[in-house]
Amino acid sequence: MPSLPRRLLSHILPLATVTLLAGCAIAPPRTDDPLEKFNRKSYAFNMALDTHVLRPVAVGYTKVTPKPVQTGISNFFTNIKLPISIANSMLQARPSDAITDTGRLLINMTVGLAGFFDPATHMKIPLKETDFGITLARWGVPEGDFLMVPLLGPSTMRDVLQYPVDGYLFDPLSYFERNHKFHWGQYYIPEVVYFIQMRAQLLDADSFLKSAYDPYAFVRDAWRQTRLNKLYDGNPPADVMLRLQQGQGSNSQNNNFDPAELLKEQQQWEQKQKQQNNSGTPSGNP
Repeated sequence: MPSLPRRLLSHILPLATVTLLAGCAIAPPRTDDPLEKFNRKSYAFNMALDTHVLRPVAVGYTKVTPKPVQTGISNFFTNIKLPISIANSMLQARPSDAITDTGRLLINMTVGLAGFFDPATHMKIPLKETDFGITLARWGVPEGDFLMVPLLGPSTMRDVLQYPVDGYLFDPLSYFERNHKFHWGQYYIPEVVYFIQMRAQLLDADSFLKSAYDPYAFVRDAWRQTRLNKLYDGNPPADVMLRLQQGQGSNSQNNNFDPAELLKEQQQWEQKQKQQNNSGTPSGNP
């Protein structure tokens, strides 16, 4: 499956994670993580790969690539991946979202010069991104345990299925790769450029993750709540949020995302758990 390397590389932990951190306020850490031992090892592997390979490449890319070019590349890949959202919107019985994304795709690929510009946003046409994991959720498939997949990053037993399905069936780049044979693997060039651009966009957010008392817990809970917000179009029911947060207080209803304040809350919560564990006091729910 030619598309698989891009699906792996483009969703390496820091790419998927820090993007999600900016999506919404994040619930305090959860305690229901039965695969935590494996997940932490996978997280450590992903972070080592990012530290020694991905981040240095992204830093070099930003130094030699002008900002307008970076923006154009980002626009192109956002547009070229819209068929993934269009197909899943139809599978979710959301034809209006599919029509909206189709309109964006047509406008940006024509007026926007093959998608390198984004006139659709200036025309106030919203972006309705979705994926096969959300489709399964809308079909009633339970999410299963949280899973930190090597190379892929944070996911669940349900959501991890989006990678082979979206990457093979709905991704135009996958179709292009399967139907064009190159002697030197030139078809991977778009894949490489894509994940480098994605990683470069996240460089400014690295400090928040590095400053976390427990980066793994911060990543896990950031991903979980952002995924929940995406599933419910940014407005999850109060009872669902309560179950996610396990009765803990949170600034999740605040639409003004403040990473510094969020990081402070997460550090305080984790420090409290550490103190309780050191004193031998059962932690339970704080």
